[in-house]
Amino acid sequence: MAKLTMIQALNQALGLAMEKDSRVIVLGEDVGRNGGVFRATEGLYDRFGPERVVDTPLAESAIVGSSVGLAIGGMRPIAEIQFLGFIYETMDQICTQAARLRFRSQSRYHVPIVIRAPYGGGIRTPEIHSDSLEALFVHTPGIKVVTPSTPYDAKGLLLGAINDPDPVLLMEPISLYRASHEEVPEDWYEVPLGTASVKRRGEDITVIAWGKMVATAEAAAKKAQIEHISVEVIDLRTLSPLDEDTIISSIQKTGRAVIVHEAVRTGGLGGELAAQIQERAFLSLEAPVLRVTGYDTPYPVPSVEDLWLPDVDRVLESIHQTIRY
Repeated sequence: MAKLTMIQALNQALGLAMEKDSRVIVLGEDVGRNGGVFRATEGLYDRFGPERVVDTPLAESAIVGSSVGLAIGGMRPIAEIQFLGFIYETMDQICTQAARLRFRSQSRYHVPIVIRAPYGGGIRTPEIHSDSLEALFVHTPGIKVVTPSTPYDAKGLLLGAINDPDPVLLMEPISLYRASHEEVPEDWYEVPLGTASVKRRGEDITVIAWGKMVATAEAAAKKAQIEHISVEVIDLRTLSPLDEDTIISSIQKTGRAVIVHEAVRTGGLGGELAAQIQERAFLSLEAPVLRVTGYDTPYPVPSVEDLWLPDVDRVLESIHQTIRY
C-alpha cells in the first residue's frame, strides 16, 4: 500500500472514477494541460483527453452552470474552483439551481455534481484565496459539504461524493495538500458522507474540528494529556449533514466541549454546533461550550495570518477554561 499525500490521493481518486465511469468528466481553469494549480488533475488530460478533462475560461459561474446542465443530462461532472474564495461567482448556480432542483422537481431530477475547492490559510496566499466559507453552504439545504483532514479521507470522501446523487462541495485544505503522507489503498473505497471520525478517545472534554484544525486540536490534546486532561477529538469530515449522534454521544460522556474552526466567529458553523449540543445534551454539560475561531475580519495579509488563525495555545487555553469552570 503506497503512502500518498492528500493531493496524490485526490488525483488517484479522480483517475479511478474516470476509468470506472465514462460519464465522469473534470472541468475547470487550468485542469487540463497544466494539471491544475495544485496539480490535483495532473496526468488526467493525457489519459482521458480534452473532451473529459476540460480547460474552461476564467468564469466560475460558467463552470458550475455548465456542470448543472451536464448533470441533469446524465453526466457526472467534477468542477474545480481554483480557490474557495472565488466561489461567490457561483452562488446562484449552486444555491438556487443545483441545491434546489431535486426538491423543485419532486425528485424527478437530481444534480450529481462534485465541486472541488481548495480553502484555508497558513500558506501566505493573496487576498480572497484563504477564506473559509463553509457556513454559506451548510446553510443551504440540498447540498452536502465535506472536508478531509487526511489523505485517506480525501480519497474516500471524493469517491463517496462522486457516487452521491446530489451536489457535493468538497472543501480541500490547501495547507494539508502536501503536509503528510499516509497509507492509502490503491483500489476504490468510500468514506460514507455524513459520518464523523473520533480521532482521539478521551474522558474529560470533547474538541470538535475539521480540515486543518483537526491537527491543531490533536496537538492541543497531546499537550493537555501532559497535564492529565483526557481530550476526545472529533473530526467532523462532513459538515452537512452533520453526524449529530457521534457529537452528542461524546458530549454525554465528557460533559465539556470546545469547537475549533478557521472561519470567522460570527455566523460560523461553531455556533450551530453549540446550539445542537445545548438542545440535545444540556443536562450532560458541566461548562459552557467554547469556540476557538478566526476573528471577525476579512482574512488578513500574510504577515499576520499566524496571529489570526486558531493555534494550539488558543485551543489549550479554552480547554483549561472549560475544565476549570
